[in-house]
Amino acid sequence: MNKQAILITAYKDLYSLRQLITLFGNNFNFYIHIDKKSKIDTDILKQFDNVFVSKKYEVNWGGFNHLKAILFLSKIALENNENSFFHLITGEDFPVKSIEEFLILDQSKNYLDYFEVTGESGKVWFDRLSSFHLYDFFNAKIEKQKYYIDILVRLQRKYKIKRSYPDDFPKKIYAGSTYWSLNRDALEYVINYPDKSFLNRFRYTFCAEEFYFQTLLLNSHWYDTIVKNNLRYYDWDSGRGGYPAFLDETDFDKLIALKDCFFARKIKSDSVLKEMLVKYISSNSHNNI
Repeated sequence: MNKQAILITAYKDLYSLRQLITLFGNNFNFYIHIDKKSKIDTDILKQFDNVFVSKKYEVNWGGFNHLKAILFLSKIALENNENSFFHLITGEDFPVKSIEEFLILDQSKNYLDYFEVTGESGKVWFDRLSSFHLYDFFNAKIEKQKYYIDILVRLQRKYKIKRSYPDDFPKKIYAGSTYWSLNRDALEYVINYPDKSFLNRFRYTFCAEEFYFQTLLLNSHWYDTIVKNNLRYYDWDSGRGGYPAFLDETDFDKLIALKDCFFARKIKSDSVLKEMLVKYISSNSHNNI
């Protein structure tokens, strides 16, 4: 029987992870990477038969290890031939559709947010690629260490130090949201991509995971299968508690009315909105609940 795989990178909130696993049920397999620095007890998650969990990498925000964790989970998930479709989310994402709607999603398509990095608007994105960003060595969430990262980038600009590209690096570079929903064929293409210099070039790139999948897939024969929509909802405007904003119960009606939205982010574990979504999904799902 074909199943869908939920890939999650997280560092906190064990309750939300357990809630997700229980809500989706046995038609879904879970592959979870917990930041090695986290104190989450992964043994609790290992009690579920459909869950793989690992603390393989220390993940700093902006660092290359986040991409490595995503690729690691993808490789493990592909080893299970039951998995036909794959969703990458965070521990702060939550579904907004019934289980049945997930199961009938068109798996001949790949759902990915993207844009071509070009022109004036692309300068800030090219800077991510052209400078050495040492987020794996310094934790940007700590003010003093963020200063070290920034001063090193400024010194590179001052002395005109720029990273080169391999000769066969794609001429068109694409970027977009980290999070996607891909079918098996497209994900296998990314994971089995033979030119290892392509991956290595993204080392020291700020948020490399926002380039890697987009640049590979949009420069491949999978281009025509890609829907320019990653099926996620984010609120970048209201600023409630961060960017993207934390969603709350006032967003409920809007979320369930969105036709092409399957996940919403960010939602706190103790949010009233999450309770409302659990009730809504449970009352509209029959295969798993």
